[in-house]
Amino acid sequence: MQWITLLTLALAAPSMAVVRFHCSQLVTQRLDPLVNPGLIPSTHVHQIVGGDSFSATMDAKKDMPGESTCTSCQFSDDFSNYWTAVLYFRAQNGTYKRVPQLGNNQFRTANGGLTVYYMQDAIYDQQQKSKVTAFQPGFRMFIGDILARTLEEAARFRQLTYTCLDTFVTRSPELIAFPKRRCKEGIMTSLRFPTCWDGKNLDSPDHMAHMSYPETGTFESAGPCPATHPVRTAQVMFEVVWDTKPFNDLDWPADGSNPFVWSFGDATGYANHADYVFGWKDDSLQKILDTPCNFSSNCSQSGAKMQSIDAMNRCAQKPVVNEDIDGWLDVLPGGFTSQYGPVSA
Repeated sequence: MQWITLLTLALAAPSMAVVRFHCSQLVTQRLDPLVNPGLIPSTHVHQIVGGDSFSATMDAKKDMPGESTCTSCQFSDDFSNYWTAVLYFRAQNGTYKRVPQLGNNQFRTANGGLTVYYMQDAIYDQQQKSKVTAFQPGFRMFIGDILARTLEEAARFRQLTYTCLDTFVTRSPELIAFPKRRCKEGIMTSLRFPTCWDGKNLDSPDHMAHMSYPETGTFESAGPCPATHPVRTAQVMFEVVWDTKPFNDLDWPADGSNPFVWSFGDATGYANHADYVFGWKDDSLQKILDTPCNFSSNCSQSGAKMQSIDAMNRCAQKPVVNEDIDGWLDVLPGGFTSQYGPVSA
């Protein structure tokens, strides 16, 4: 089903509880409190959205709503942080240029960022009747494999995809690797997190083991959660629209290969990944999930307050890492080169 039809159904069906909202850019820099806690700078560049209490060290005791003065997300009570790696264009002369993000669909005036979903059922299920449990303070998770360079290595994370946007509302087909052709309106990445929690641990050493896919397949399979991870949570999904249009008129590799590369050196696209640290105020997320909240309509029934795009755009952080991430660079920040990792490796 085409995306525009899904959107129409979502906005028209009062029983749906698909929560969808946008978060403007908070900061773009080399910090990663989940994978590289306390390390300044972290290994590669990330784009971060959400509460402005984001920092290099964010342990489970951090009071994100209490320590934040604003959030770049549409829901005023969401001080969570959501982040991904950053995309770069690799020119024929070997230099790199950062690809900016665009606001998604009706959020075109947002300062880049990403769109967030919390879903009770697969998005094409119009009813969204399942009961799900909201995350707890201190919860965090990671999805993807930064070292994946083949389809086989990426297979366990088959919920991480790319869409070549021929129009701004194109949503298929979804690819596991980078598109190898010029995309008229940019490239969208979709990152879907697991939906079954062990009910005990807010985190795990790899930031993944406390979460699981359903017993049979992925979230879209509607399969039951495994006995080891019995608590069904909402599926968190990010959509990021990368503005690759300015690079379509530049020279691409003569062999027809993809010219884009992640900020940590992956030129295949198989190492797509994302991070999430929960920071909703009090029980505001659970109330929203228990309310017939259609994308962002009717959410006020839960007591949720929403802010304007202008207010979202005003919430920003000054980078603590002082380096050039936007010029034409000989190597990626952190010393990475395309596909094979850091120069020193």
